[in-house]
Amino acid sequence: MSNAIRNVIVVTDGDKIAKNSVEVACRNLGLRCISMSAGNPSPISPLEASQLVLQAKGDPVVIMVDDKGIIGEGKGEHILKYLANNTEINIIGVLAVASNTPYTLGVEVNCSITKTGQIYSGVVNKEGIPEPQGHHLLEGDTVEVLNELEIPLIVGIGDI
Repeated sequence: MSNAIRNVIVVTDGDKIAKNSVEVACRNLGLRCISMSAGNPSPISPLEASQLVLQAKGDPVVIMVDDKGIIGEGKGEHILKYLANNTEINIIGVLAVASNTPYTLGVEVNCSITKTGQIYSGVVNKEGIPEPQGHHLLEGDTVEVLNELEIPLIVGIGDI
C-alpha cells in the first residue's frame, strides 16, 4: 500500500447496468474503477474496499457501493462510512443515485445531472427528471448516510 492519500469518487449504485456504465465512463475518462465493489448489494467488506482503493493504480479511483434497497444501514453504507473515516482516503465526491426506495430520509445535493445531461441546481428523481421546486432532498438507496459525512461534492443523478 502507498502512503499517499487516495482521492475517491463514490457511486451509490452497483447493479449490472450501473457497473457496465461506470466502467465505460471510467475507461473514457482514464480513471481506475473498482469493479469488485459492484453488486446488489456490494459483495465485498469495507476493509476489502479500502484495500482495493489504496492498491489501485491511478488517481482518482471510482468505487461503487450498493445496499439493494435495505432500510437503514446496509452493506453499501458501511463501505461508504469506512472509506470516509479512513485517513488515507479522501472522498472528493459522490454520485448519489436516485431510486424509489421507500422510507429514505434523502440527502441534499450540490447539483444534479438530468436524463438529458443538463446540470440542474435541484434534485432529480429515479428517471433523471428534475423534481418540482421545493423538493430539496434526493431519495435513494445508500444515500442518507451522506448526511453524516463531510463530502465536498454530492451530485444527484437518476438511476443509472
